[in-house]
Amino acid sequence: MESVQITCMIVDDEPMAVNLVESYVEKTPYLTLKKKCNSAIEAMQFLNTEQVDLLFLDIQMPDLTGLEFSKMLPKHSRVIFTTAFDQYALEGFKVEALDYLLKPFDYAEFLTAANKALEWFSLVKGNTHSSTVSDEKEFLFVKSEYKQLRIKLADVLYFEGLKDYIKIWLKDNPKPILTLMSLKSLEEELPSSNFMRVHRSFIVSLKYVEVVERSQIIINKQRITVSEQYKSRFLDYINDNSLNS
Repeated sequence: MESVQITCMIVDDEPMAVNLVESYVEKTPYLTLKKKCNSAIEAMQFLNTEQVDLLFLDIQMPDLTGLEFSKMLPKHSRVIFTTAFDQYALEGFKVEALDYLLKPFDYAEFLTAANKALEWFSLVKGNTHSSTVSDEKEFLFVKSEYKQLRIKLADVLYFEGLKDYIKIWLKDNPKPILTLMSLKSLEEELPSSNFMRVHRSFIVSLKYVEVVERSQIIINKQRITVSEQYKSRFLDYINDNSLNS
C-alpha cells in the first residue's frame, strides 16, 4: 500500500462521540484531523474555504442530517458514516459512502473503515490515480491487484459498477478487470462523446451498441437495461444518429 496522507473532518453533534473519533484519528498515522464540527452547517462553512478528503459524519443531527449533507459535498470528498441507527446502512451505500460505523464502535472497527479510505485514496491521489485519462482520451490507467494496467478506451465495451468497485469489460477478453473506484467518479473523467451512463450500474461505449430493443441495449451478447433516469438522453443520442431522424 502506498504511503498516503488523508485529511479528515469529524462532524457529530455529540461531544463524547467527537472526542472518541478524535482519539482514534490520532492513533492512525495516515489520518490528519483538519476540523471538528458539531453540525453539518458548521462543516459546510468550513468546506467553503478548505478542502478535506474524508468526513467521519454522523447521520442524525439537527437542522441538516448527515445523509442530506453528504449529497452536497464536493466530488473529491468521501464519507464514512457514524451512527447509532443501523436502518441507515442502505442509504449510506446509495450516496457511495466508503463505510458505515455503527455506534458504539471500537478502534479495530474504526481502523477497518479507515483502511478502506486509505485504499481508496491510495488509488486516486498523486501519481497513483486509479483512473488517469490521457489528454487525448485514448487510454486510462487502472490499479488492479496492486498493478497499474493501461486500458485502451477503444477496447472498453462497458463499465459495470459494483458497490465500491468497477468491472471493466473489454472486447476479446472474457473476464473483466476489477478496480476500486466509483462509477460516478469514472463518469466525470470519460469522454462524453464516446461513453454514456445508461443505468445506475452501467456506463457503455456507444460505438459497441449493436442493438437497441425497447429499453435494453445489446453489447457483445450482453443485455443492459436503460433506466428511466437516463433514457431521455440515450434516446436523444439514438435519434441524432438515426437515418430516419
